[in-house]
Amino acid sequence: MSVRLDPAIVPVGCFDGEIDLFESQYAVPGGVSYNSYVILDEKTAVLDTVDPRKTNEWLANLDGALAGRTPDYLVIHHMEPDHAGSIAALADKFPGMALVGNAKTFPMLAAFTGRSFEGRALTVKEGDVLDLGAHKLTFVMAPMVHWPEVMVSYESGSKTLFSADGFGRFGDTDPAAPWVDEARRYYLNIVGKYGAQVQALLKKAAGLDIQTVCPLHGPVLSGGALALALEKYGVWSSYAPEEKGVLVAYASIHGNTAKAALELAEMLKGEGLRVEAADLTRRDWAEAVAGAFRYSGLVLAAASYDAGVFPPMAQLLARLKSKGFRDRTVGLMENGSWGPTALRTMLAELEGMKGLTILEPKITIKSAASEENRAQMRELARAMAQAL
Repeated sequence: MSVRLDPAIVPVGCFDGEIDLFESQYAVPGGVSYNSYVILDEKTAVLDTVDPRKTNEWLANLDGALAGRTPDYLVIHHMEPDHAGSIAALADKFPGMALVGNAKTFPMLAAFTGRSFEGRALTVKEGDVLDLGAHKLTFVMAPMVHWPEVMVSYESGSKTLFSADGFGRFGDTDPAAPWVDEARRYYLNIVGKYGAQVQALLKKAAGLDIQTVCPLHGPVLSGGALALALEKYGVWSSYAPEEKGVLVAYASIHGNTAKAALELAEMLKGEGLRVEAADLTRRDWAEAVAGAFRYSGLVLAAASYDAGVFPPMAQLLARLKSKGFRDRTVGLMENGSWGPTALRTMLAELEGMKGLTILEPKITIKSAASEENRAQMRELARAMAQAL
């Protein structure tokens, strides 16, 4: 299955199936694509480059698409190295090619490459048009989606939006592959902090007749897939829960906290709630972050450790705080054999997040859950069900 693009728009990107960590932190067992496009018209424009890991492969793809033509322009939508890492190589290969960016693009380009490209930089601003002939690119600034220099471009003839990192997904470019889970993990961990800026871009996009979206990662989107992506981005960028349910995230040292957390998960299910459990000692933390944003409820269960909280839980809390986690209902459970400290540590972190409702009872286990603890857990499960 493939999305039919305007014949003049040719994908020339590369798939990286060997990378283990994207941005040196996100596990990508399904790899990641570095997307790049060429528009072949009276004038020819290359849209973005690829990560240096794939420069040679990309240049070969580009040569095939150009079929002997020389590009007139390189459009730089985003300066992150997975998209801009081959700019110098392309600029050296085609010294007559102009580089198109905005006022914030070129200082970054100089910082990354140590070169000014003076005389070759074409600076554009909001609403400017690059006329290629039958195809015309209108530039729309998208600062902090998710870097300050980001812009997108709209090709009016084909009704195509080149969306930079917007609407991207981990994995390959197969449009038949499931989109939502890996797009959610990508968005909430990489772009998620900048919901207000994404909302601003969505408002701009709503004024355009967009039939196709070409992101810098993942598949080209059109039809029902595009409608789904727009719906999900509207929810994700507003920080609203995607669905009613609870993520039970637990960090257990010897297994007693895990056992209690899983018992609580079953009690929550008994209250008619959709429940997902995440063992933070083994679960990909980026999936846990995405799950916390996905559901309306969150339960955190953790062992005490070094007068604080067990580090896997500390990492989740730090990540949630940095991504702007907010407006959820939260239940808390700690474990500590002689001096429980996890609860106060978790509460201190949660205080820095907006719009959270912390439920009662807050549960303290001493080593292993007692019958009194189980009664508290049943009470917490009922409170969660009523709150959601």
